Formats: sequence, structure tokens, C-alpha cells
Amino acid sequence: MTTGGPLDGKVAFVAGASRGIGATVARHLAAAGAAVAVAARSEERGKLPGTIGSVAAEITDAGGRALAVACDVTSEESVDAAVAATVTEFGGIDVLVANAGVLWFGPIESTPLKRWQLCLDVNLTGVFLVTKAVIPHVRARAGGSLIAVTTTGVGMVDSGANAYWVSKAAAERLYLGLAADLRGDNVAVNCLSPSRVVLTEGWQAGGMAMEIPPEMVEPPEAMGRAAVLLAGQDASGITGTVQRSESLPA
Repeated sequence: MTTGGPLDGKVAFVAGASRGIGATVARHLAAAGAAVAVAARSEERGKLPGTIGSVAAEITDAGGRALAVACDVTSEESVDAAVAATVTEFGGIDVLVANAGVLWFGPIESTPLKRWQLCLDVNLTGVFLVTKAVIPHVRARAGGSLIAVTTTGVGMVDSGANAYWVSKAAAERLYLGLAADLRGDNVAVNCLSPSRVVLTEGWQAGGMAMEIPPEMVEPPEAMGRAAVLLAGQDASGITGTVQRSESLPA
């Protein structure tokens, strides 16, 4: 990796970074110069490919700086420990990408309570916990950027309801309000969603057998590039918005 990138000297904490969008975002942030904490539960390969160690190794092998940190976003103790390990290793945190998520697209009337609760626990409470833990460290840097990964499904009310879209809608409300709270601390707060569908490993495993037309498929790199742009913001730039990846300048 070359020096002189737009995020040189920055430290990024990426939750849900062992595969999919999170792994792509972590690689792009590192390529832009940031030191990256690759955070997720996946310390060992399970049903889906990708671990925090493998993503961190890709980054360091390419000349970047990365730390693999185990993090269960539904556990406040786990989140606090992961954030503390990042600060110990890199000296602080400037950027958060709250990407950890689970899918469930089933109709409300046939959704088991445990699936509903899991979506809320990971997609909403998980965002709350990592954000709460990171805010003091970003504030201490006198500016930074918080990014929550959401979905265009939030606005697709004519397509019905499901636990995934509901949890992501709540995360958007959390971040839109938080932007006002942190403006005085020079912290940008934004949501970022794919403009189309990114066929990640998680999507293919939990997409409820949906068939996606080719023209509706987005390359994951679009999210990586958009995340780099938002990661470089503070409250004087883009903040308090919901951005679509392919709508931001490359």
C-alpha cells in the first residue's frame, strides 16, 4: 500500500468485518491509509468463509496496518473490550463503521420471536453499543466520522415489512439524531447503504431464496469507495445524512 492516502494517520474500527461488505470496507480504509481494527465474532471459519484473522492478514500482507479483534456486538462487555484493545494498539479511534448485521426477510406473521429479537439485537442494539463505546475516543480526537451501514429497504414500504428493514430503519433514526448531538464535537455521523444489492456470503445464505436480476447487483467495491469518502468527513462536511453508495462521487 502507498502512503499519502486520504486517511493517513486515522484509526478505523469496523464492526462486522470478517466477510462481505465489512471486509471490503476494511480493505478500502486500509488502502486509503487508515489503521484498521477488523472486528467480528468470526475468529474461526464457520458455515460462511472469512475470519477476522484472514481479513487482517490480507491488509498487512498488502502493506497496511490491521488488528484482528474478537467482538460480539450484542455484548457490551465484548464491545468495550474490543474498543479498548484497538485504542491500546493504535492510540485512539477516528472512524467507526457499524456494519455487523443479520438478515431475516420473512413475513411478520411467520417470523419467530427469536428471529425478530436477533435482528434487533444485532442490527440496532449492536449499532448502539459500538457507537456508545467509540464516541468518547472519537471525541478525544477533536473530530471524526461515524458510519452505520443500512439498506435501501428502509424506504420500500410498498414491499411490506420484515424484521431486517425495521431494525435498519431504527438504526437510521439513531444516527440521524446522533448527528445533531455530536455536531459540536466536530464528528460526522452518517448512514451508508448499497444503492443496489451486494451479493455477500451472508446475503446468499440468508436471502430467503430471492432472485436478484443482474442489473440490480452492485459490486462490493462501491461500498468500499463510499466508506472511504465518508470516513474522511467531520462535522464541517457531510453529516446527518443517509447516503447511497453509487450516489457518492468515486
